[in-house]
Amino acid sequence: MLHLRMIIPSDRTDAVVRIVEGTVGTTHLAVLPGAARIPAGDIVLCDVAREAGDELLNELRALGIDKDGSIAVENIDLSLSDRADRAEEEAPGEAADAVLWEQLSEATHEESTLTITYCAFMIIATMIAACGVVLDNAILIVGAMAVGPEFGPLAGVCTGLVQRTPRLAARSLVALLVGFAVAMVATTVFTLVMDALGLFHHGMLDKPRPNTSFIWQPDLFSFVVAVLAGAAGVLSLTSAKSGALVGVAISVTTVPAAANAAVALGYGEFAQMWGSAEQLLLNLFGIMLAGVLTLLCQKLLWRTQRGHWRRRTPAKA
Repeated sequence: MLHLRMIIPSDRTDAVVRIVEGTVGTTHLAVLPGAARIPAGDIVLCDVAREAGDELLNELRALGIDKDGSIAVENIDLSLSDRADRAEEEAPGEAADAVLWEQLSEATHEESTLTITYCAFMIIATMIAACGVVLDNAILIVGAMAVGPEFGPLAGVCTGLVQRTPRLAARSLVALLVGFAVAMVATTVFTLVMDALGLFHHGMLDKPRPNTSFIWQPDLFSFVVAVLAGAAGVLSLTSAKSGALVGVAISVTTVPAAANAAVALGYGEFAQMWGSAEQLLLNLFGIMLAGVLTLLCQKLLWRTQRGHWRRRTPAKA
């Protein structure tokens, strides 16, 4: 269930109440006339099944409530109410399959903004991966994958393309490209410093590295894994099962490929550098392709389910 807290201009409160009452899957409606001060208006509270949340939000935005008032949405972790149980049963589909497009756009917008913190995580993750590829240490590689924040911008690009919001797509793409560029430049400098300290040396890059050699040797399996991980990552975001993102983060060779390219560049190993760059681009393309296709399938599936449910359910009087 979701909890909505709305500040409504007084002249539109009756319209909002009618929308809420007419939306299947809503309950616990409360109206507090004149309770809001900034902006002035009435406060309307209600609970809605996740499956019906997107439709309700679209209708509220059509009234301009997001511009002249406010709409706040919270997840309800526990609701002990027979009415809430009935509302979820009446709502079409399953909560786990429902996509809140507004919530997805907001989440990806926050995760795909180019900030100092985002760049810092990218740099740290790539430097950890650099230590992993030089030492041929798989544990460090996995750790770097988990630290890297690159899936946020990747999801933002996918969401922007599917929702036809070019500003979100462009913002996410800039964050992705600039983040990797900054991280690779910093890691190249890091490599030279570590070499000067005697902690890295050219021979480490040339010796056999069975645990990490796949990083600069892309093949069809790299693309297949990227596609699967992209689909899983998007599903974890849309279904609010964020725990799956950890598995996605450590399954795709993006940050390690960028790290190996940076280390190879520092030592003039251009063959490894281009192989790593190819691996990086292949994985990024695979994730974005899978993400876009997954979101399109979810949108089509949900529309089909809603259309089927509406044909089977008589209209309210």
